[in-house]
Amino acid sequence: MVTYRIPRINKEFLRLISDMLQTRIKNDKVRDAILTKVNVSRDLGFAKVFYTLIDVSSKDDVQVALDMAAAPLRAYLGKEMHLRTIPELHFVYDDSEAKAREMDELLDRIAAMDSTKESVQEKE
Repeated sequence: MVTYRIPRINKEFLRLISDMLQTRIKNDKVRDAILTKVNVSRDLGFAKVFYTLIDVSSKDDVQVALDMAAAPLRAYLGKEMHLRTIPELHFVYDDSEAKAREMDELLDRIAAMDSTKESVQEKE
């Protein structure tokens, strides 16, 4: 039997944690984080919360602030969610957007090189 429990919990955690970071946590640094994804382990022991930033230069400060906010967030989640155990939260910086941007730039350079080769071959 296929179960959709973990994906539903992931979505609900993402919604609740992002809401709590904006409303209940008083540290202004955590409000800079944009949550992208939550991965909860099957036994609900751990949850990786992936985030990205608009200003990457403040990554270390935001990481420290999020790590400090993990315990209060877990307590708030315990009050909101009706689960036997609330997972331990680990915040991880998500650099997939930067990697995608680099790949696009590489593909653009390759396309530009191909177009210059084709124009040189047409002239010959």
